[in-house]
Amino acid sequence: MAADGTTLILLTLASVALLLGLILIVRMHAFVALLAASIMLGLTAGMEPVKVAEAIKSGMGDALGKIAIILALGAMIGRFVEYSGGGRVLANWFLGKFGKDRASWAVLTAAFVIGLPIFFDVAFIILAPVIWNLARESKKSILFFGLPIAAALTVTHALVPPHPAPAAAAATLGADLGKTIVYGILVSIPMAVAGGIFYGTRIARHIFVPVPAIAETLASTDDKTEAPPPQVRLVVTVLLLPIALIFAGTAAQMADLPGKGYLLFLGDPVIALAVSLLLAVLSMGFGRGLSRDRVTSMATEALGPICSLLLITGAGGSFKQVINDCGVGPYAGNLLAASGIPPLVVAYLIAALLRIAQGSATVAIITAAGILAPIVQNIPGYTPEMLVLAIACGGTMLSHVNDSGFWIVNQYLGLTVPQTLASWSVMKIIVSLVGFAVVMAAQAVWF
Repeated sequence: MAADGTTLILLTLASVALLLGLILIVRMHAFVALLAASIMLGLTAGMEPVKVAEAIKSGMGDALGKIAIILALGAMIGRFVEYSGGGRVLANWFLGKFGKDRASWAVLTAAFVIGLPIFFDVAFIILAPVIWNLARESKKSILFFGLPIAAALTVTHALVPPHPAPAAAAATLGADLGKTIVYGILVSIPMAVAGGIFYGTRIARHIFVPVPAIAETLASTDDKTEAPPPQVRLVVTVLLLPIALIFAGTAAQMADLPGKGYLLFLGDPVIALAVSLLLAVLSMGFGRGLSRDRVTSMATEALGPICSLLLITGAGGSFKQVINDCGVGPYAGNLLAASGIPPLVVAYLIAALLRIAQGSATVAIITAAGILAPIVQNIPGYTPEMLVLAIACGGTMLSHVNDSGFWIVNQYLGLTVPQTLASWSVMKIIVSLVGFAVVMAAQAVWF
């Protein structure tokens, strides 16, 4: 027997509580925890067991069918850029152009571009030697350069596909991926500047942190290969080509440009990323003397870290489907429409609370999208792209001791826990609030 509306809301809240309990207390993998929460919600809401199983399978297939290829291609591109030393080359080039007096702006810009396809932890580790060298030469606190890099990397990781969380949220909410990428980049810029420059460089004047001992320990492992690093223009082309193609496709669709069919083809995110990957393989793989076996193994290595993310994404799709099929989605949507509370506010708060509670931005964003998708689909006036951005901004909220990113920054910058809380954690709050303010302003002006 199906439950009534109020009971459905309570059961959904209970399923979220179960999800958090399994992750935080039992230490269960988020994939298994999401499946358990989905099963619990479906069965207690009165769905037939067979229908629950069907919803889980269809939700997972729908979620992965839309983004699995995109995540795989993005990970491979990032792997070739990382292996070739392209990230370091690009950072040094920006430093040369900006000058040491504006080094914080240089490293922020470099990190922003590098962070578009490369995961936060990998990109931060790649750029750590740049932070150490600048701090050593300038005699400034390591935070003066570390926080701008961290800010740029963390906002692109949360807001810009092909990163897993925003890509999964876009798929779940039915957002146009090209528009999500363009909007995500535009919102990420003020977020990175506010957190990395306006706050990061100021807090660095109050908290002096010298170059950590880890800098000397890892100094000998800087270079990945004996081959010379790629040229800057090649790195920039590989990183920005897919974004340019996607933007061209989106513009062609909106303005009905000549050659619209070809631009739409090249601007499809899968095709755009495939073209960029082909360029990376030819130039940063074979072009640098790598054998076919090594190129193949590098592509395979890139897929390993995303397997867990794909499973979490699929399970998030299952959770969404159960919420929709049990009837709580439409009911909650009607309540939200009648309440007058802006859906963007609800989206932001749900993602922020999930992030603070369990630590992972990816899990928070994917779970929040799964909860909200059935609720907001019939509410007029809100595009799915803006909802994705609101969720992603919430997912960047306070990072503390339950977040792996907290400890990466703590270790590589040589900070104490109080220093990490005062710098990294506060910066995360600032970028989250600034991003959400930009989203709300854009919603009020343009949508």
